[in-house]
Amino acid sequence: MDWVRHAIWWHVYPLGFTGAHPDRGDGADHSLRRIIGWLDHAVALGANGLLLGPVFASATHGYDTTDHLRIDPRLGSDADFDALVAEGKGRGLRILLDGVFNHVGPEHPRLLAARADPGGPDDAWFRHTDDGDIAVFEGHPGLHTLDHDNPAVRDHVVEILCHWLDRGADGWRLDAAYTVPDDFWADVLPRVRERHPDAWFLGEVIHGEHDAVTAATTIDSLTQYELWKAIWSSLDDGNPHELAWALQRHDRFVAAAVPNTFVGNHDVTRLASQLHDRRHIELAVAVLCTVGGTPSVYAGDELGLTGVKEERAGGDDAVRPEFPADGSLPSGSDPHVLAVHQELIGLRRRHPWLYDARTEVQEATDDRLVYVSHGDGGALRVTLDYAAGTWDVQDA
Repeated sequence: MDWVRHAIWWHVYPLGFTGAHPDRGDGADHSLRRIIGWLDHAVALGANGLLLGPVFASATHGYDTTDHLRIDPRLGSDADFDALVAEGKGRGLRILLDGVFNHVGPEHPRLLAARADPGGPDDAWFRHTDDGDIAVFEGHPGLHTLDHDNPAVRDHVVEILCHWLDRGADGWRLDAAYTVPDDFWADVLPRVRERHPDAWFLGEVIHGEHDAVTAATTIDSLTQYELWKAIWSSLDDGNPHELAWALQRHDRFVAAAVPNTFVGNHDVTRLASQLHDRRHIELAVAVLCTVGGTPSVYAGDELGLTGVKEERAGGDDAVRPEFPADGSLPSGSDPHVLAVHQELIGLRRRHPWLYDARTEVQEATDDRLVYVSHGDGGALRVTLDYAAGTWDVQDA
């Protein structure tokens, strides 16, 4: 999978980006084809991959899937998906899909059948609580947990993964991978690789020991939330020592299995809202682009957009907004932030060895952090001046 060494993902949440959520049919075009008008922007940014959030039939936000083998009607049809894939591939963009295989939504046909026939064959597709109820994911009443020990569930997930890889996807983001039993992935993914040896699998994990997880599951890469947290928290608190410590942990993770690095995604408050000093946006992106990892940029972060995630119904809406259908930049876009992203992603593309680079902290004071990233191809010395809000990258 040499292509992964060069991958830089532009991350889009389609239901929000196209304005399809929560609308279910207002006469407007919310199809996946609207993303096509933004693909040139992704290329100009420096990305060579499109990480798509959920596109499969669901009840509401996409993570309550009702049919993994059908495009969400709010986003169009198979033809719309095929058009997006073709246009992306034509621009050299790899396609990563987002799949939820821990749970399904309340309208999933097998769940409805299980409700109608407790103890029947469809009921065996789901985990149950001690009192016999179908278990739910992390207390969410609309997310019903699959029984991952059931061979029929495993076979079905293999079918789903291969179906969309056959249709042009290059890999999968595995949502809530941290809560699925390790042996499930260790069984399913090798079977998929037999048919698609170049497929790449990214598992969502929130915390834990990456080396142990990747060894037990065979998942190729994990989301690096520890580094995400340390980047913005360290900058906002003016504490370089926090990031210095996280980079030591990150170095170990890279050695085990190169993780997905990011400073924003569809589940968290945007970077521009996390940081009180907007100058620190540049420093965060400098870290993203100069340490080991497979970077992803969440659509709008490269424009300096703001948005705060709130713990309430609809609390994700501010970080999952609709983008203009005509491809014009959204209100609040900052051309300087875009230029900084392009500059640093360009640097990253010129130094592909950074994919699995090791990082050594050379200096950490109360307002300054210096580290060297080195690999098979070169070394870069990165200086972050927290007080001045400036960064510098030099050959080391």
